[in-house]
Amino acid sequence: MAEPLRKLVEAELGRPVDPRITVMAEAIAARHGSASQAVLFYGSCLREKQLDGLMLDFYLIVSDYRAAYDKGWLAKANRLIPPNVFPFHHDGLAAKYAVLSEADFHRLNGPETRNVSVWARFAQPSRLVWARNDAACDKAIAAVARAAPSLLAAARPFPSGDELDPWRHAFSLTYSAELRAERKGRSGSIVDTDPERYRLFLAPALAAIEPAASQGGWARRRIEGKLLSVARLCKASLTYAGGAEYIAWKINRHAGTDIELKPWQKRHPLLAAISLLPRLLRSGAIR
Repeated sequence: MAEPLRKLVEAELGRPVDPRITVMAEAIAARHGSASQAVLFYGSCLREKQLDGLMLDFYLIVSDYRAAYDKGWLAKANRLIPPNVFPFHHDGLAAKYAVLSEADFHRLNGPETRNVSVWARFAQPSRLVWARNDAACDKAIAAVARAAPSLLAAARPFPSGDELDPWRHAFSLTYSAELRAERKGRSGSIVDTDPERYRLFLAPALAAIEPAASQGGWARRRIEGKLLSVARLCKASLTYAGGAEYIAWKINRHAGTDIELKPWQKRHPLLAAISLLPRLLRSGAIR
């Protein structure tokens, strides 16, 4: 990895956050004991600088899945279709956190995977809000520093335009490779929220692109990404307490819909997830 990019990532990850976020991160780490290595805060609440009434987004990085869980089937589910996602409430704030091993976090931020979900998120701003020790901190920084070069490498060739167009183009491609409950134009608004940050990161991220990093291949990424999104949706309905309600809440918030679950859907979250999917695709609530 190029040193200028690592320094930018390290500085960004180390920026201060609301103390309530740090307290919540510590509580999330405590839930998984000695397996917990790092907690990162990211997403719309970081961009909007608002906490109350929203759901905060975290990634918990663990040493390995078996050590992170009391139940073996959760470790197997996390290994088979990473990440597992769990709800969390602390001091009046609501959150969800995704669990990845250090090995998977490093791999999924890199160009060796066609799966866009991790490197697309960590090419955006995030904060390292808890780390077990210096070694865990260094591993998290190194993994996150892989994300922006992976994103930009995959998005080549870039359209002609201003210096922010490579980012807008790249995020637009990643949104097309997942089932996203977002309004049209959301991918561009990510960049426009903090244009100076993306200008600052562009040249160092391009310089850090690994020589073997592939570009293009988005038709395959879209097929695989949407199938994986369906698999994750079904898994979340089982591993996430109140999974059906969470899925409906997320879609309503991001897509402007007004889905109300029937009693049978709340009792059978996996069937609810499957039954909602055709309607959501037809309506354009997810794409």
